[in-house]
Formats: sequence, structure tokens, C-alpha cells
Amino acid sequence: MKFVSSRPGLAGAVLFAVLGLGLGLAAAQPAAADAACNGGKVKYYRNPMGTPDTSPIPKKDSMNMDYIPVCEDETGTNPGAVTIGLDKVQRLGVRTAEVQERALSRIVRAFASLQFDERRQSVVAPRFAGWIEKLLVNAVGDPVTRGQPLFEVYSPELNVLQQEWQLAGRTAYATDKLHNLGYPEAEMEKLRRGERPRTVTIRSPATGTVIDKTAIEGARFQAGDPLFRIVDTSSMWVIAEVYEQDLAYVKVGDMARITVNAWPNRSFEGKVTFIYPGLGKESRTARLRIEVANPDGLLRADMAATAEIASPLEGSRVVVPDSAVIDSGRRQVVLVERGEGRYEPRPVKLGARVPGFVQVIDGLTAGERVVTQATFLIDAESNIRAALAAFNAGEKQ
Repeated sequence: MKFVSSRPGLAGAVLFAVLGLGLGLAAAQPAAADAACNGGKVKYYRNPMGTPDTSPIPKKDSMNMDYIPVCEDETGTNPGAVTIGLDKVQRLGVRTAEVQERALSRIVRAFASLQFDERRQSVVAPRFAGWIEKLLVNAVGDPVTRGQPLFEVYSPELNVLQQEWQLAGRTAYATDKLHNLGYPEAEMEKLRRGERPRTVTIRSPATGTVIDKTAIEGARFQAGDPLFRIVDTSSMWVIAEVYEQDLAYVKVGDMARITVNAWPNRSFEGKVTFIYPGLGKESRTARLRIEVANPDGLLRADMAATAEIASPLEGSRVVVPDSAVIDSGRRQVVLVERGEGRYEPRPVKLGARVPGFVQVIDGLTAGERVVTQATFLIDAESNIRAALAAFNAGEKQ
């Protein structure tokens, strides 16, 4: 996913400078000046640096730059508009784009970390005391399936209840006592067949991976001791830390793209499912929960990640390519194409930025065309400084 450049509109800025500084190259000759006006008459000549002084005849300034001709049909329009011959437009490589209305999605980037889905974790904690006679799954990281035998236990408590159940004539009361202790249904079938098993097999309650195990073969356990912890890793949680100022742009249901250092050439798609109610006191960030499918098991708990959350903005917005904006630091300007080689610098008020585009809140309407690109040589840093000086001087007019 591409991100907006931190120096938008450089080509447009230099084009603006060229329009202000370099279009007077042919103005020394009246015939050439008339040609610049497409056969019309030259009203006057203005200073190429943007200062308010004008001249009725062609001349040069103190830097030996020609004054720029202002055509009669330009004086009724924006006084800052300039004219450039169509042949020069082609030589400079001027490109324009239409101002559009389109739906936007703001991209919010956040640091994140991965966690197990809390709803997909299971703990094996027997409700009775006993001894582990045999471990059938004995390593953390082993995959297990629902119903798979984990270990066999010997419990004097269960043996007494089994005997009571058989002597009491299989009453509902005796059956409930066994069920309340978590007596497995498979073992109940053995009792119904008249068997009295010495040990009971404990099975996995879910499909997943063993992430914690305290069970040791031959060890005694008490009722409620957590002997196994099993988690289903087919879905993971991504906990993203979103800055307070970005919180208004994200909501439950927004799509997110997740990247991790372990797999730099891959991305994982997820969805925002929960926004935690508080902010971090020191970080001033809000926590978002993003659920991501993990069928291949590539994502692991505690991995560092980056989340990019796409939040659609309501309604259609007037937008221009970000390369069309000239930013002086105090205001933003675009060059509007007026036709027949005329370009008008127009201040605009900007809004949300998305990759490749920026919203224009005020200053443009859909259907207008703006300059987005111009290519030519700059042979010295001083030319760039002169271009910026001309632009800043234009602000004072």
C-alpha cells in the first residue's frame, strides 16, 4: 500500500516558478510577446519575481530576467494568472488531471502485537483429586483434537462413586453425582456394561495446541488444578495501539491489513471487532482488537506487527492528486488550467489525505483541471530558492 509523500506538489511548485520566472524569455521582442498572447495584444509587462511593479514595454529586472507579458484578455481574470504557449506546455511536459468527486478511505497506521483468542482457550482441570497414572500427551506444543485422550488417572473418590452407582441400582441421584464431577460419558458406558474401571481417561475438550502443561506422570493433583491449557490458533487477535487523534477515524467493522517482521512479503487481512473503552495513561493510545484468520499457523502470540486500518469516510469528497498541491508552509495552492495556455494559481483548503489523493474542502469544484506534473531541468539550487521566493512574493499581492 502506498503512502502520501511528505513533499507534495514539488513538480507543480517548480512549474509555478517557471511560469513566474522563465516565461519571459521571449518577451524581449514584441512580436514574440504577441505570440504568447495567441495573437492578442499585450496589456503590460509584470515583474517575474511577483513584485507589483509593471512596465508598458519589455524590460529586464535586476537579475537580468525578462518581464512577463500580461495579455488584455487576462486582465479581467485572476491577476495572478499567467499564460504559456502551447508549444512550451509540451516542452515542459505539463500534465493535468480532472478534479473529481469520489469516496475516500482514510488509512490509520498503528503498532500492534499478537495474542491468542481468549474465546478459543480451554483448560483441563479435573473436579476430583487423584494421581496421573499415564500421560498420553506429554509435551507443550503438541497438537490435539477434540476427544483425544490426554492422560489416565486413578481417583479413590471416583472409585467409591462408581461402586455406589452400581449398588444403588443406577439411580438418577448417583448418576448426577458422577456427572457433577465431570465423569466422562465414555466411562459411564463401561459402568452400564457392568465394568468397574480402575482408571479414568481424560480427553481433550477442544482441537488446538497445548500451550501449557503441569501434568507429570505419577504426580498427584488436587481438584481444580489446571493440568493442560489448549488453544485454537486458527484465529488470532491483533491488539493495535491507535493514537488518540486517530480514534475518530476507526470503528468496529473496518478492514485492516496486518504485517509482521517474520513474514515481510506477506500481509494478513482482518477486521476490527472491538475498541477497548480506556486510553493508556502514558501512551495516550486506544487499544483495538482485530481478528485475523491464521489457518497456516504462521502468526504466533507476542509477535510484533503493524496494522493499517482502512476507514471509509462518509459521502463523496472533492479530491485532487496530491502532486497537484503546492505547499508554501502558510497556504496551499493549485494551478488551475483556464484554457489556451492560461494557468491560475488558486488557494485551496485541504482535508483528509489518502494514498495518492487529498481532499479539497474549499477552492475547487469537480470538473476543473489542475496541473499535476511538469518535467524540466534545474541547474542550480539558487533556481529553486528563486522559485520559492517568487511564490512567497505572490502571496503579498
